[in-house]
Amino acid sequence: MLLRHSFLIIIITFLFGSAYPFQKLVFNESVPPLLMGSLRMLIVFLCLLPFWKFEIPDKKYWVPLFCFSLSMGFLANFFMTLSLNIANIVSPIIIGSQLAIPFAILLSSFFLKEKVSIKQWVFIMVSFFGIFLIGFDPLLKNELIALILMAFMAFFYGAAQVFSRYLKDLKVTLTNAYMGLIGFIFLFFSSLTFEGDIFQNMSNISIRSWLLILHTGIFVSIAAHMSMFYLYRIYPVKRVFPFYALFPIFGVIQTFFIFSEIPTLLTFLGGGIVILSIYLLNKQE
Repeated sequence: MLLRHSFLIIIITFLFGSAYPFQKLVFNESVPPLLMGSLRMLIVFLCLLPFWKFEIPDKKYWVPLFCFSLSMGFLANFFMTLSLNIANIVSPIIIGSQLAIPFAILLSSFFLKEKVSIKQWVFIMVSFFGIFLIGFDPLLKNELIALILMAFMAFFYGAAQVFSRYLKDLKVTLTNAYMGLIGFIFLFFSSLTFEGDIFQNMSNISIRSWLLILHTGIFVSIAAHMSMFYLYRIYPVKRVFPFYALFPIFGVIQTFFIFSEIPTLLTFLGGGIVILSIYLLNKQE
């Protein structure tokens, strides 16, 4: 891999890792989580609108495109924002999000009939064991619901990767524009239903929170993801995807500097097991 591309992928994974502590900063300023998620998806949709140009794909793509948009734009964001909102400790949530990869492989095996090797099964089981180990940390006894919500997020994020396989012939800007639109609509009405007056809540958002929301929408959801797709066009997936394991490391480091969180021994041990197993699992891919 060229040096400039190696540097690019470090920036990408750094941005991915920043999404979690930055969103937690927003929630700490009493911004409702579903509202924040809907605004993030609205930003994605508006930024990609000029590239989408209201193109309607062939009918055969409608169902997988809707399922992809619902899984990625709505359900993954729904559970991630709720998880981060109630979590007191962010690091285990960042590590738990890595379960999206084994979930994606398991769902691909079930729906796409893709073969899962014995080594992959071992790494999948080990990654789940790592999360299980983190759950036994005494300091996380009040974080169980947050971890469960993050597991749901990882499941739907993994499901979105499976649905995206059916959309590989469509433009990335088109699929992500639909994802942003569907995600915004469902999160908007969820916020309206569960969090009250949206416009009143929006008026209470500080300038700093708006900047953080713009960061997660523009730099994480668009720039980082689009840059990753750019690298996929140059290199095989198996050359690029293992670097995905860097993002929780960057996320935990940023969490330390922002919130002064020092992971416990069990979190270090379980997190190391998860990250290593995910890295080896990606190498198999």
